[in-house]
Amino acid sequence: MNHKEANNKNNRRKFLQYLGVAAASCTVASCNNDEASNANTSKQQNSQQTFNWKMVTTWPKNFPGLGTGAEYLAQIIKEMSGGRLNIKVYGAGEIVPAFEIFDAVAAETAEMGHGSAYYWKGKNPALQFFSTVPFGMTANEMNAWLYHGGGMELWQRAYQPFGLVPMAAGNTMVQMGGWFNKEINSVEDLQGLKMRIPGLGGEVLRLAGGTPVNVPGGDLFVSLQKGVIDATEWVGPYNDLAFGLYKAAKYYYSPGWHEPGTTLECFVNEKAFNSLPQDLQAIVRNASRVANQNMMLEYVARNNDALVSLINEHNVDVREFPADVIEKLRELSAQVVADVVGSDPFAQEIYDSYQGFLAKSKAWHDLSERAYLNLR
Repeated sequence: MNHKEANNKNNRRKFLQYLGVAAASCTVASCNNDEASNANTSKQQNSQQTFNWKMVTTWPKNFPGLGTGAEYLAQIIKEMSGGRLNIKVYGAGEIVPAFEIFDAVAAETAEMGHGSAYYWKGKNPALQFFSTVPFGMTANEMNAWLYHGGGMELWQRAYQPFGLVPMAAGNTMVQMGGWFNKEINSVEDLQGLKMRIPGLGGEVLRLAGGTPVNVPGGDLFVSLQKGVIDATEWVGPYNDLAFGLYKAAKYYYSPGWHEPGTTLECFVNEKAFNSLPQDLQAIVRNASRVANQNMMLEYVARNNDALVSLINEHNVDVREFPADVIEKLRELSAQVVADVVGSDPFAQEIYDSYQGFLAKSKAWHDLSERAYLNLR
């Protein structure tokens, strides 16, 4: 083979190598294009997929403020998602009883629940801190702690073992102290009292000598009227008027020492939540924040008119708890909280965060809101 033939052979070899590389590159590019096309198609299909969920609640269907708050949340999720996420709301007892919705969502019977965390104290007493604490935070303070003070991260950790994703979805503001069929003139009047009062407040009543009874909202009127209970707290004038509780008890006491700012929650089954595209997850989270704010504003707008109606139209006897009763309840509240956190390091972590935020908030509010309300 002469020099010219050798060069031609080398050139042919290089040309064939080039063709091979080019072919391989085309194949890879084609594969990449196919993968990108498939990914885009999958993403497009996912963005067009419609999800139909069930929400179970602890409230009577369409009950003002609470039940309608759940309906409002479902409505705005549908609107914000362009109809891609549709949620049918079920009142207490329609699918499961009021106090079984936590388990129902964990078991995937429904994708979403709407209630308040103190109803699940049997799962873990520390969960009550995400609802309300006697003599604790107001609604604005509670929301500030949850959204900007580390509370939400702790709440998510607390619900994670149950496969649930919690979100704040409403607040009833400072509640009333409740309806009583006898006057409360001293701490002794609480002894032997059968009262519907949930959460930490119920444990405080127990230490005061009473008997806390957890009755679903829909059964309150009959239970009070028939003497199954001697007293009940519910929410405040707006809701209490709607239930007609003034027909079953004579005395209406203030203030709601046990529930100074009760957070209502939406919790979602974790598997169901993770099955949503990221934009729908963001919609659920942000819709919950909108519903949270909307409920607070509704109570501010409705409570006073309802109170005027209770007093002027129904002759309700509005009273304040005596100072010595309040001080005793405050003392017992500290004991109840100490019992909850005493044997559970995570409960202690939650309460330390809660109490630390409350201390800072109180210091500021003494100079701001409290000072202004006093002078107003």
